[in-house]
Amino acid sequence: MADILKPESESQLADAINWAQSESVPLAVKGQGTKDGLGRPTQTRYTLDMTGFSGIDLYEPEELVLTAKAGTPIAEIQQALADKNQELRFEPGDLGRLYGHAPGGGTLGGLVAANWAGPRRIKDGAARDHVLGIKGVTGRGEFIKSGGRVVKNVSGYDLPKLITGAHGTLMAMTEITVKVLPAPEKIRTVLLIGLSAEDGRKAMSRALGSPHEVSGAAHVPATAAAMLGVDPVTRQGAAVTAIRVEGPGPSVEHRCAELIRELGGELGGATEELHTENSKAFWKALADLEPLVQQQDKLVWKISVAPTRGPALVDTLGLGDSLHWLDWGGGLIWLGLDGSDSRADAIRSTVDAAGGHATLIRAPEPTRAATEVFHPLPDPLMGLSRRTKEGFDPNGLLNPGRMYPGF
Repeated sequence: MADILKPESESQLADAINWAQSESVPLAVKGQGTKDGLGRPTQTRYTLDMTGFSGIDLYEPEELVLTAKAGTPIAEIQQALADKNQELRFEPGDLGRLYGHAPGGGTLGGLVAANWAGPRRIKDGAARDHVLGIKGVTGRGEFIKSGGRVVKNVSGYDLPKLITGAHGTLMAMTEITVKVLPAPEKIRTVLLIGLSAEDGRKAMSRALGSPHEVSGAAHVPATAAAMLGVDPVTRQGAAVTAIRVEGPGPSVEHRCAELIRELGGELGGATEELHTENSKAFWKALADLEPLVQQQDKLVWKISVAPTRGPALVDTLGLGDSLHWLDWGGGLIWLGLDGSDSRADAIRSTVDAAGGHATLIRAPEPTRAATEVFHPLPDPLMGLSRRTKEGFDPNGLLNPGRMYPGF
């Protein structure tokens, strides 16, 4: 069993990392461990347990800002925001459930380290776009504070954006400041029933290009739709193309009516409308990757491509009968594969030809150890990434090999 180091102050954290440098021992940086299955497996004896850094330090609803320790449970943060009718607008799902953990796990630091975001990313961006400030200790044992508690901060380099999405390979975060926003008053979702993937893409493209301020657009084939647990969707027994609008009640009602008129009339087929509670349930199920959570034996790929190429890529890969769906207007494909073969070479070559990238999100540890989990980088970008790693963690102490071999 790995030895656990659990600092509870920044000075203790720096001491732990400096000790690791002196002994030349790498550290696995983790919070609650709900995302251990994301990325390449690390071979470390020692674990740097960051759950000692927990608690909300500052929350100013009127200023739309929250500061919390990196080990603070996301569930605690979301409850505090919900009490003030606010939310993390990038809509992070409960990713830990994908790896077999109980609902409600995960920490703010883990969320930021993964740069995770749900269906609303097409409108409001990912976690990286909402992080205002970060504090922590680098692999050099140096304390860093970057950013602040205001939306605009132009002093120095934007290190929070660099650290976000680095999967704990550059520094151990101790405190994070994020922008929060009011929750929408009303949410409605227009469902177009039974469209093909290409017709669904056309509908999503038209909706996203309209003046109706769409905040979610997904095409879910019948197999995945039946697993979402939302009765008005599952009872259709067909593919659904979902368009979400949010805001004040009268505005939402008007925009939904216009979308039904414009899209239903152009593409034909039946339409359905989900009101607030069913809409919340539908988009949460997509954010939580519910169909893939229910199929724990499947390997999971996340494929990003230009929205116009999503359906064609599905056809080229021969995914018609597999568990999959398209989000982000067709630019994101979630895919579950049977068996132990990740099909990495075939998937990556096809995705490369389409100008996209593919990430192996869930697979057994031996598969992740033998496969490039993250999409291979071009040589210039790989060189830049290595130099960045060397600048923050020259001895490769923090989560070694988590993203790419060697760093």
